[in-house]
Amino acid sequence: MTDEAPPTEADIQLIQAILPHRYPFLLVDRVVGIEGTAKATGLKNVSMNEPHFQGHFPGQPIMPGVTIVEAMAQTAAVMVGTTLGLTEGNLLVYFMGIDGCKFRRKVIPGDQLRMDIETTRGKPGGKVWRFKGQATVEGELACEAEFTAMMELPAQ
Repeated sequence: MTDEAPPTEADIQLIQAILPHRYPFLLVDRVVGIEGTAKATGLKNVSMNEPHFQGHFPGQPIMPGVTIVEAMAQTAAVMVGTTLGLTEGNLLVYFMGIDGCKFRRKVIPGDQLRMDIETTRGKPGGKVWRFKGQATVEGELACEAEFTAMMELPAQ
């Protein structure tokens, strides 16, 4: 055990060390401003190369709302995983509920999605966590939601 403070940001290598998700379902590129398990900001660079744009929608590519919410949830999981030092890639997180979800603007290729996440309930060692998130593009609100997740922590 080390007395080092947990990282305050996570690059793609650390994200992949925490989450089991991989392309095409890894939806966060970097997490910055990690303040323990309290709050963090995730960044997702939206690219035309993503497979969902082939069918959503041809000639009018729009990032599906469910993937925006998933990106917010992955940001929350990276925040918790980074703070708790869970870097074995086996942190499994399951949605239990999504409340008050609203979409305010389209997210399209070339956008950078910024996900500001705040923990409203949860503590280290706990299984059920609740988060509040907002996703913005260039300061304009794209999505907001509260979500509850169960974190299946690896056996110690």
